[in-house]
Amino acid sequence: MKDYQLSRPTSMLSGTTFENIMKFRTLIYNDNNYMNDDSGDETSDDNLDDFIECDEDLQRVKQLDELIGSLQNVLFETVIPNSYVQMVTTVPNVRVLKSNDHIVSLQTFIRNKNTPRDEFIFNADRLIRIVIEEGLNHLPYTTRSIETPTSDHYDGVQFLKMNCGVSIVRSGEAMEKALRDCCRSIRIGKILIQSDDETHQASVLYSKFPADLPLRKVLLLYPIMGTGNTVIKAVKTLIKHGAKQSNIILVNLFSTPEAIRSICTRFHEMIVQTTEVHPVVPHHFGRKYFGTD
Repeated sequence: MKDYQLSRPTSMLSGTTFENIMKFRTLIYNDNNYMNDDSGDETSDDNLDDFIECDEDLQRVKQLDELIGSLQNVLFETVIPNSYVQMVTTVPNVRVLKSNDHIVSLQTFIRNKNTPRDEFIFNADRLIRIVIEEGLNHLPYTTRSIETPTSDHYDGVQFLKMNCGVSIVRSGEAMEKALRDCCRSIRIGKILIQSDDETHQASVLYSKFPADLPLRKVLLLYPIMGTGNTVIKAVKTLIKHGAKQSNIILVNLFSTPEAIRSICTRFHEMIVQTTEVHPVVPHHFGRKYFGTD
């Protein structure tokens, strides 16, 4: 057997960036499916068949993938508790709001178990509006020249059309009002996903999207991510209905490092916009917001 050559993956991994690591892992998920059959929703222009010629080659690819997985864990897990924001800044598609006293005060109200429901909703709506506004920065725009009331000309920008929102029922619906306040005529779809309490496996019970979903940018609304399984199922469903992964923008309030890792491993073209990454998230959010706690 000729010497094993991995010229293409080696060039991909010439830098230790998260993006390159995830690209190579995606190739393995797509073309071999020896890890997880559910990961086959992603697409890539590259193909592992170009450099795998026999079973021994495949075994070596598996070994290399395990090494890459270790590098991935280093990126995500070997951090001190106060460094989660710095950690995710190494992931190209994750955006975390710049922390300040105002943001932290809103997060504190939401996390505090003793916060009355009316104050909880008031502060949650404020934080949601902030992260929605930030999420809009990822939508496409075009330049526009206008005339002011004083007959002066001003060169500005305007958002392109063909954007939509999709809320993951139920907690994601808490973010719909802020999106409509910012984009009054935007269309909003729904997806209902149920997770098993023991296995945490997610299944889709209902989904309704705009008919021209493949042409639209999608703001996926989901405030709390613990494991990331619900969002992963939602994104896979969107892709099955024609949405492009690169057109999906996840807008989130609180996420665990585990959820960020799970989502970005599978969908490294999707943007994740959140306010905080922390190992403990307020799972009571939906119950308290809708008054069912």
